[in-house]
Amino acid sequence: MAQTWLITGSARGLGRALAEAVLEAGHNLVATARTPEQLADLAERFAGTMVAAALDVTDEHAATYAVALAVERFGALDILVNNAGYGDVAPIEHTSLESFRRQIETNLFGTIIVTRAAIPLFRQRRSGRFIQISSIGGRAGAIGRGAYSAAKFGVEGFSEVLAQELRPFGVHVTIVEPGGFRTDFAGASTMIEDGPPDYAETVGTVAARQRAYDGNQPGDPAKAAKAILALAALPAPPLRLVLGSDAFERADAMDKARMDELHQWYTLSCSTDFQAASSFG
Repeated sequence: MAQTWLITGSARGLGRALAEAVLEAGHNLVATARTPEQLADLAERFAGTMVAAALDVTDEHAATYAVALAVERFGALDILVNNAGYGDVAPIEHTSLESFRRQIETNLFGTIIVTRAAIPLFRQRRSGRFIQISSIGGRAGAIGRGAYSAAKFGVEGFSEVLAQELRPFGVHVTIVEPGGFRTDFAGASTMIEDGPPDYAETVGTVAARQRAYDGNQPGDPAKAAKAILALAALPAPPLRLVLGSDAFERADAMDKARMDELHQWYTLSCSTDFQAASSFG
């Protein structure tokens, strides 16, 4: 049965791969991008099942319009994928507040804005799915990506609350945490700054690795798109799904380290509780 999807950031990268997979699977799609002309070839190939729409995810009115367009054109909206985003590399000390704000506006507030535009529709229908494209950098802080990780950690916290609030309405929320995929995320979409010599062993090393990484990432975007299609078909999807062996290994190591640290400091953590009152008599 055909479903109607809305995908932000559909012009390139994972968003583009997912848009193609959704359409090839016979679903309807509202594909959004800042410059929808970049989607002209898809619009021509799938004229009856796709509509392209201009969307700056930080624009509340544009987000509301995109959701309404799905209903107007296809009669419903079943799955919303918040994919639009970007992340630059630089030491926190040398990342301007303007850059922090831009990255947080796009990655975090963009997700919040587009999500909120669809909540009333899903709540009233008592169905729907949000697929929030986070990053392994939203689960484990990434050196050189302070602004990006801050935003993606925010996406994860926001989405955890969203999942709990909308569960009674039959709405599912899944946070997807990709590792490295062969898109232009590590190339043209990213500004990379090594920082001064003091950061050579941290951000400088990451910056050099990032440049060499472009085009050599282990993840295949087409396979990621198939995984997300499979995720969307699950009757009881997980709250989180990592994508890529690199993301799995990093999440596994980070989660184990967190649990070890949690238990190591058990005594100090619990030392702050009020003591139970003594009973006499």
